[in-house]
Amino acid sequence: MKQINVGIIGTGWCGGIRAETCASNPVVGNVHIAEIRPERLAEVAKATAARTATTDYRELFKIKEIDAYMISATPETNHYPMARECLLAGKHVFLEKPIAIELHEADELIAIARKNRLKFTIGYSQRFNPKFAYVRKSIHDGTIGKPVSALVSRHITRSLGKKITGRGKLSPAAMEATHDLDFVLWCLEPAKPVRVFSTVNYGIMRESTGSDIPDTQLITVIMDSGVSFVVNAGWSLPPGYPNFATTWIEMIGTNGALLVDDSHRDVILNTTENGMRLPLSSMPGEFVDHAYAGPMKAETVHFLEAVACDRPVLVTPEQARQVMEVYIAADLSAERNEPVNLPLPESRASVAAAR
Repeated sequence: MKQINVGIIGTGWCGGIRAETCASNPVVGNVHIAEIRPERLAEVAKATAARTATTDYRELFKIKEIDAYMISATPETNHYPMARECLLAGKHVFLEKPIAIELHEADELIAIARKNRLKFTIGYSQRFNPKFAYVRKSIHDGTIGKPVSALVSRHITRSLGKKITGRGKLSPAAMEATHDLDFVLWCLEPAKPVRVFSTVNYGIMRESTGSDIPDTQLITVIMDSGVSFVVNAGWSLPPGYPNFATTWIEMIGTNGALLVDDSHRDVILNTTENGMRLPLSSMPGEFVDHAYAGPMKAETVHFLEAVACDRPVLVTPEQARQVMEVYIAADLSAERNEPVNLPLPESRASVAAAR
C-alpha cells in the first residue's frame, strides 16, 4: 500500500474533520489545504501540520504530488466547478453532497471520472453509521424478509437550519432528506424510484427569516418493485441538540421489522447553566479527545484506502445522481402539488462525452 498526498478544499466544520483525519492516517503522506478564511486556515494548518496552506484553492493545482482532493467547500454551487477542475486535472475526488446543482452537471462529472478512470465519490456519511448499515444488512441477508415499506424522520436544530439556508436556496429535501433518500435507495437496490410526491410545511423558519423557507418537507417515493417509503426532514428543532441531529427509522419487511433510534438520547448532560442537553448529537460526528464519535471519520478513511489500495468506493456518483434526481422531483412535486414521474427529462447528458 502506497502513501498518497491529499488536497483539502474548504476546511470548515466538515472539511476540518476531513483534514484532521487525513493528517493522522498513515496512508497519507502530505496534507495540503485551501480555506478562504485566514484565521480558520491558520488553525487547521497548525492542527494538521499541512505542507501547504492557501486561501486560493487553485494554488493546489500547481502541486503535482497531490493524488486526491476532498472538496468540502460551501456554498454548494461550488461543488460542480471545483470537482470538474480536479477531475480534469486527473485527480481522484471526494465531494461533499450534493454532487451538483443540475443533473447535466452531475452527468458531466460522472463522464469525466469514468473517462479518466478516477475514484469519484460523494459524502453520504450515514452509510458509515453502524445502525444504518445494520438495516441494509438485515434486508440483504433476508433477516426481515422482503422490504414492504420504510419511514425515516430526520430533524436538525433551527440554528443550523438558518446557517444552511443562509448560504443558498436548497430545500430540506436537497440538504437534509438527501442523506435518507440515499440510505433507503441503497437499502432497496436494485429497485429504482419511479414516482415522487412531496409537500412542505411552514413555521418558524419563514417567520424568523422573512424568506419562503419551509420548516419540514415530507417526501413519498414509489419504487418499481412496488415498495414505497417516506422521508420527513426538517431544520427547525429548538435548542437541546447542541450538535444538531435526531433520526428515527422504521423498515418493515415480510418477516420482520427494524426500528432504529438514532436520536442521541443515550448521553444526557444536565447542567445548572444550560439545563438538559444531548451531546454527541452531531450527524457527521465529532472528535472526543482521543476518540471519534460518528461516521465521518470512517467515511474519510474509506476514501483514502480506496485511492491508496485501488478499491471501489462505497458511494458511486451514479447513486448520488439518482438521489439528486429524487430530491429535484420532490421539490417539483411540492411546487406543483402533484406527483412527479421518474426519470426526469434529461438535458445535455452527453456534454462531457467529447471532452
